[in-house]
Amino acid sequence: MRRREFITVLAGAATWPLAALAQQPGRLQRIGVLMSWHESDPEVMTFLTGFMQGLAGFGWVDGGNVRMEVRWAGGSADRLRMFAKELIDLQPDVILATSTPATAALQQATRAIPIVFAGISDPVGAGFVASLSRPGGNLTGFIDMEGAFGGKWLEVLKEIAPDIKRAAIMFNPDTAPAGGSYYLPSFDAAARKLKVEPIAVRVRSVAEIETVITSLGREPGGSLVVMPDIFMETHRAQIILLAARNNVPAVYSQSVFARDGGLLSDGPDGVDIFRRSASYVDRILRGANPAELPVQLPTKFEMTVNAKTAKSLGLDVPATLLGRADEVIE
Repeated sequence: MRRREFITVLAGAATWPLAALAQQPGRLQRIGVLMSWHESDPEVMTFLTGFMQGLAGFGWVDGGNVRMEVRWAGGSADRLRMFAKELIDLQPDVILATSTPATAALQQATRAIPIVFAGISDPVGAGFVASLSRPGGNLTGFIDMEGAFGGKWLEVLKEIAPDIKRAAIMFNPDTAPAGGSYYLPSFDAAARKLKVEPIAVRVRSVAEIETVITSLGREPGGSLVVMPDIFMETHRAQIILLAARNNVPAVYSQSVFARDGGLLSDGPDGVDIFRRSASYVDRILRGANPAELPVQLPTKFEMTVNAKTAKSLGLDVPATLLGRADEVIE
């Protein structure tokens, strides 16, 4: 089915006339990439592939005129900090950061090397940029979701599971945007409107995830909203399994959750964000100033419905929801 596309305004970027990192004839450019996830995750590999395909479209080929230095943190904050320092020590021309914790680790390590972030939610609130239109420092990039999605997830969950009475929004305060508060206002507002009891749940371990989901399943009417953060993404298999085992309808931000057996997902196209991020890496390699490259919003969104999971939960997927879905898994 067709993907919904939203258009954002792309402002022109000024060049950085005195940049020591500008492209030099005959010089092999170096790009650092700090991946927050496990290298074995096939979904994440599609993000990296999208980024490299985007670079190739601008004429940059790894091993040809550019050298890629990729580090995988496997969801570990300690490894993010270690690899951030390692990449900075290599003095690359630009670094791609792939989560809020990864961006924070790199920002703490350097205020000189340009950093392009891909797929984070609140760069202003996190202190990465002064504003979306004028970042003002050595960081810029592409965000994935605005705070309003907190309410949107609950609305679509209520649509597919109309009998829910309680909704827990689950996140790790150490890795979620703004410690989790970024999505809470819109989530609470939607809960009041839908007459659903909102529950903010902070977890830091798989054991805590299990406790939360098990408690939601003890009485009818429990449901789950999984906030996007690197911890949730790393543990998606356990979350999906526990939601199914305890008969808890759940909504997620990334389509891979629904493809892996989750009920429903609604959010941006991650591969597209990574592919687009290559355009800023290209511009910086050619001399652009990251301080003057405006932060970009997502332009492609996708909703995935797992009809098989809905059936196992005893839910009928409304025709209106099926009509809006970009992918339906039978």
